[in-house]
Amino acid sequence: MTGDEASADEGPTTVPVTLYTRENCSLCVIARETIESVAADLDPVTVDIDEIDVDTEPELADEYGERVPYVLVDGHPAFKYEVDERDLRLKLLAAT
Repeated sequence: MTGDEASADEGPTTVPVTLYTRENCSLCVIARETIESVAADLDPVTVDIDEIDVDTEPELADEYGERVPYVLVDGHPAFKYEVDERDLRLKLLAAT
């Protein structure tokens, strides 16, 4: 059995998703709900969401400013302002 076959037998693949957000951001709430909804319907992929408030660190506030929500999928920039369900599904599957 190759390494690829062994990993296929280990069950669901977890894909890290980073969501940069801030307080009182309605688009951020919608982005999180979209990510959670797509993740719930995607088998055998699980999503590990790391939500980061950019206002908690000055360097993040400087970098992202008003450009939230900002989403990374598997460490790669994926979405800014809005998360497209279809594109998210494709990016999550591609990351497995």
